Amino acid sequence: MSWEVWLILGVVAAVTLVGAVLLAIRVLRMRRLLGDLGVGGRVACYGALIYAVVPVDALPDPIYLDDMAVLAGALLYLGRLVRQRRAVDHSGPALADRPASPATTRRTDGQ
Repeated sequence: MSWEVWLILGVVAAVTLVGAVLLAIRVLRMRRLLGDLGVGGRVACYGALIYAVVPVDALPDPIYLDDMAVLAGALLYLGRLVRQRRAVDHSGPALADRPASPATTRRTDGQ
C-alpha cells in the first residue's frame, strides 16, 4: 500500500479513537450525575466502558466504530434514566396528598 493510504487509515483511526474517548468521558460524567444507577444502569455504564477497553471486539481495535456505537447506546440509555428520574422527582405527591394553599381554603368559623 502507498503511504497515502496509510496516512488516511491513520487519520481515520485517530479520529475514531478521539470520538471513543470523548464518548467514554461522557458516559462517566453521566454515571456521576445519576448517582445510584440501579442494576440496568450499572450494567450499561460499566459494560460499555469494559467493551471499549477490552481488545476483543466485533471490529479490530484500530477501527473504533463499534466501540463508539456501544458507548453511544449506553449514553442514550443513561440519558433516558436521567429523564425518568427527573420526571419522578418533579411529579411529587399526588394531588389529594398535597396540603391546600391558604388562598384556596375556606374558613368555616364565619370570618
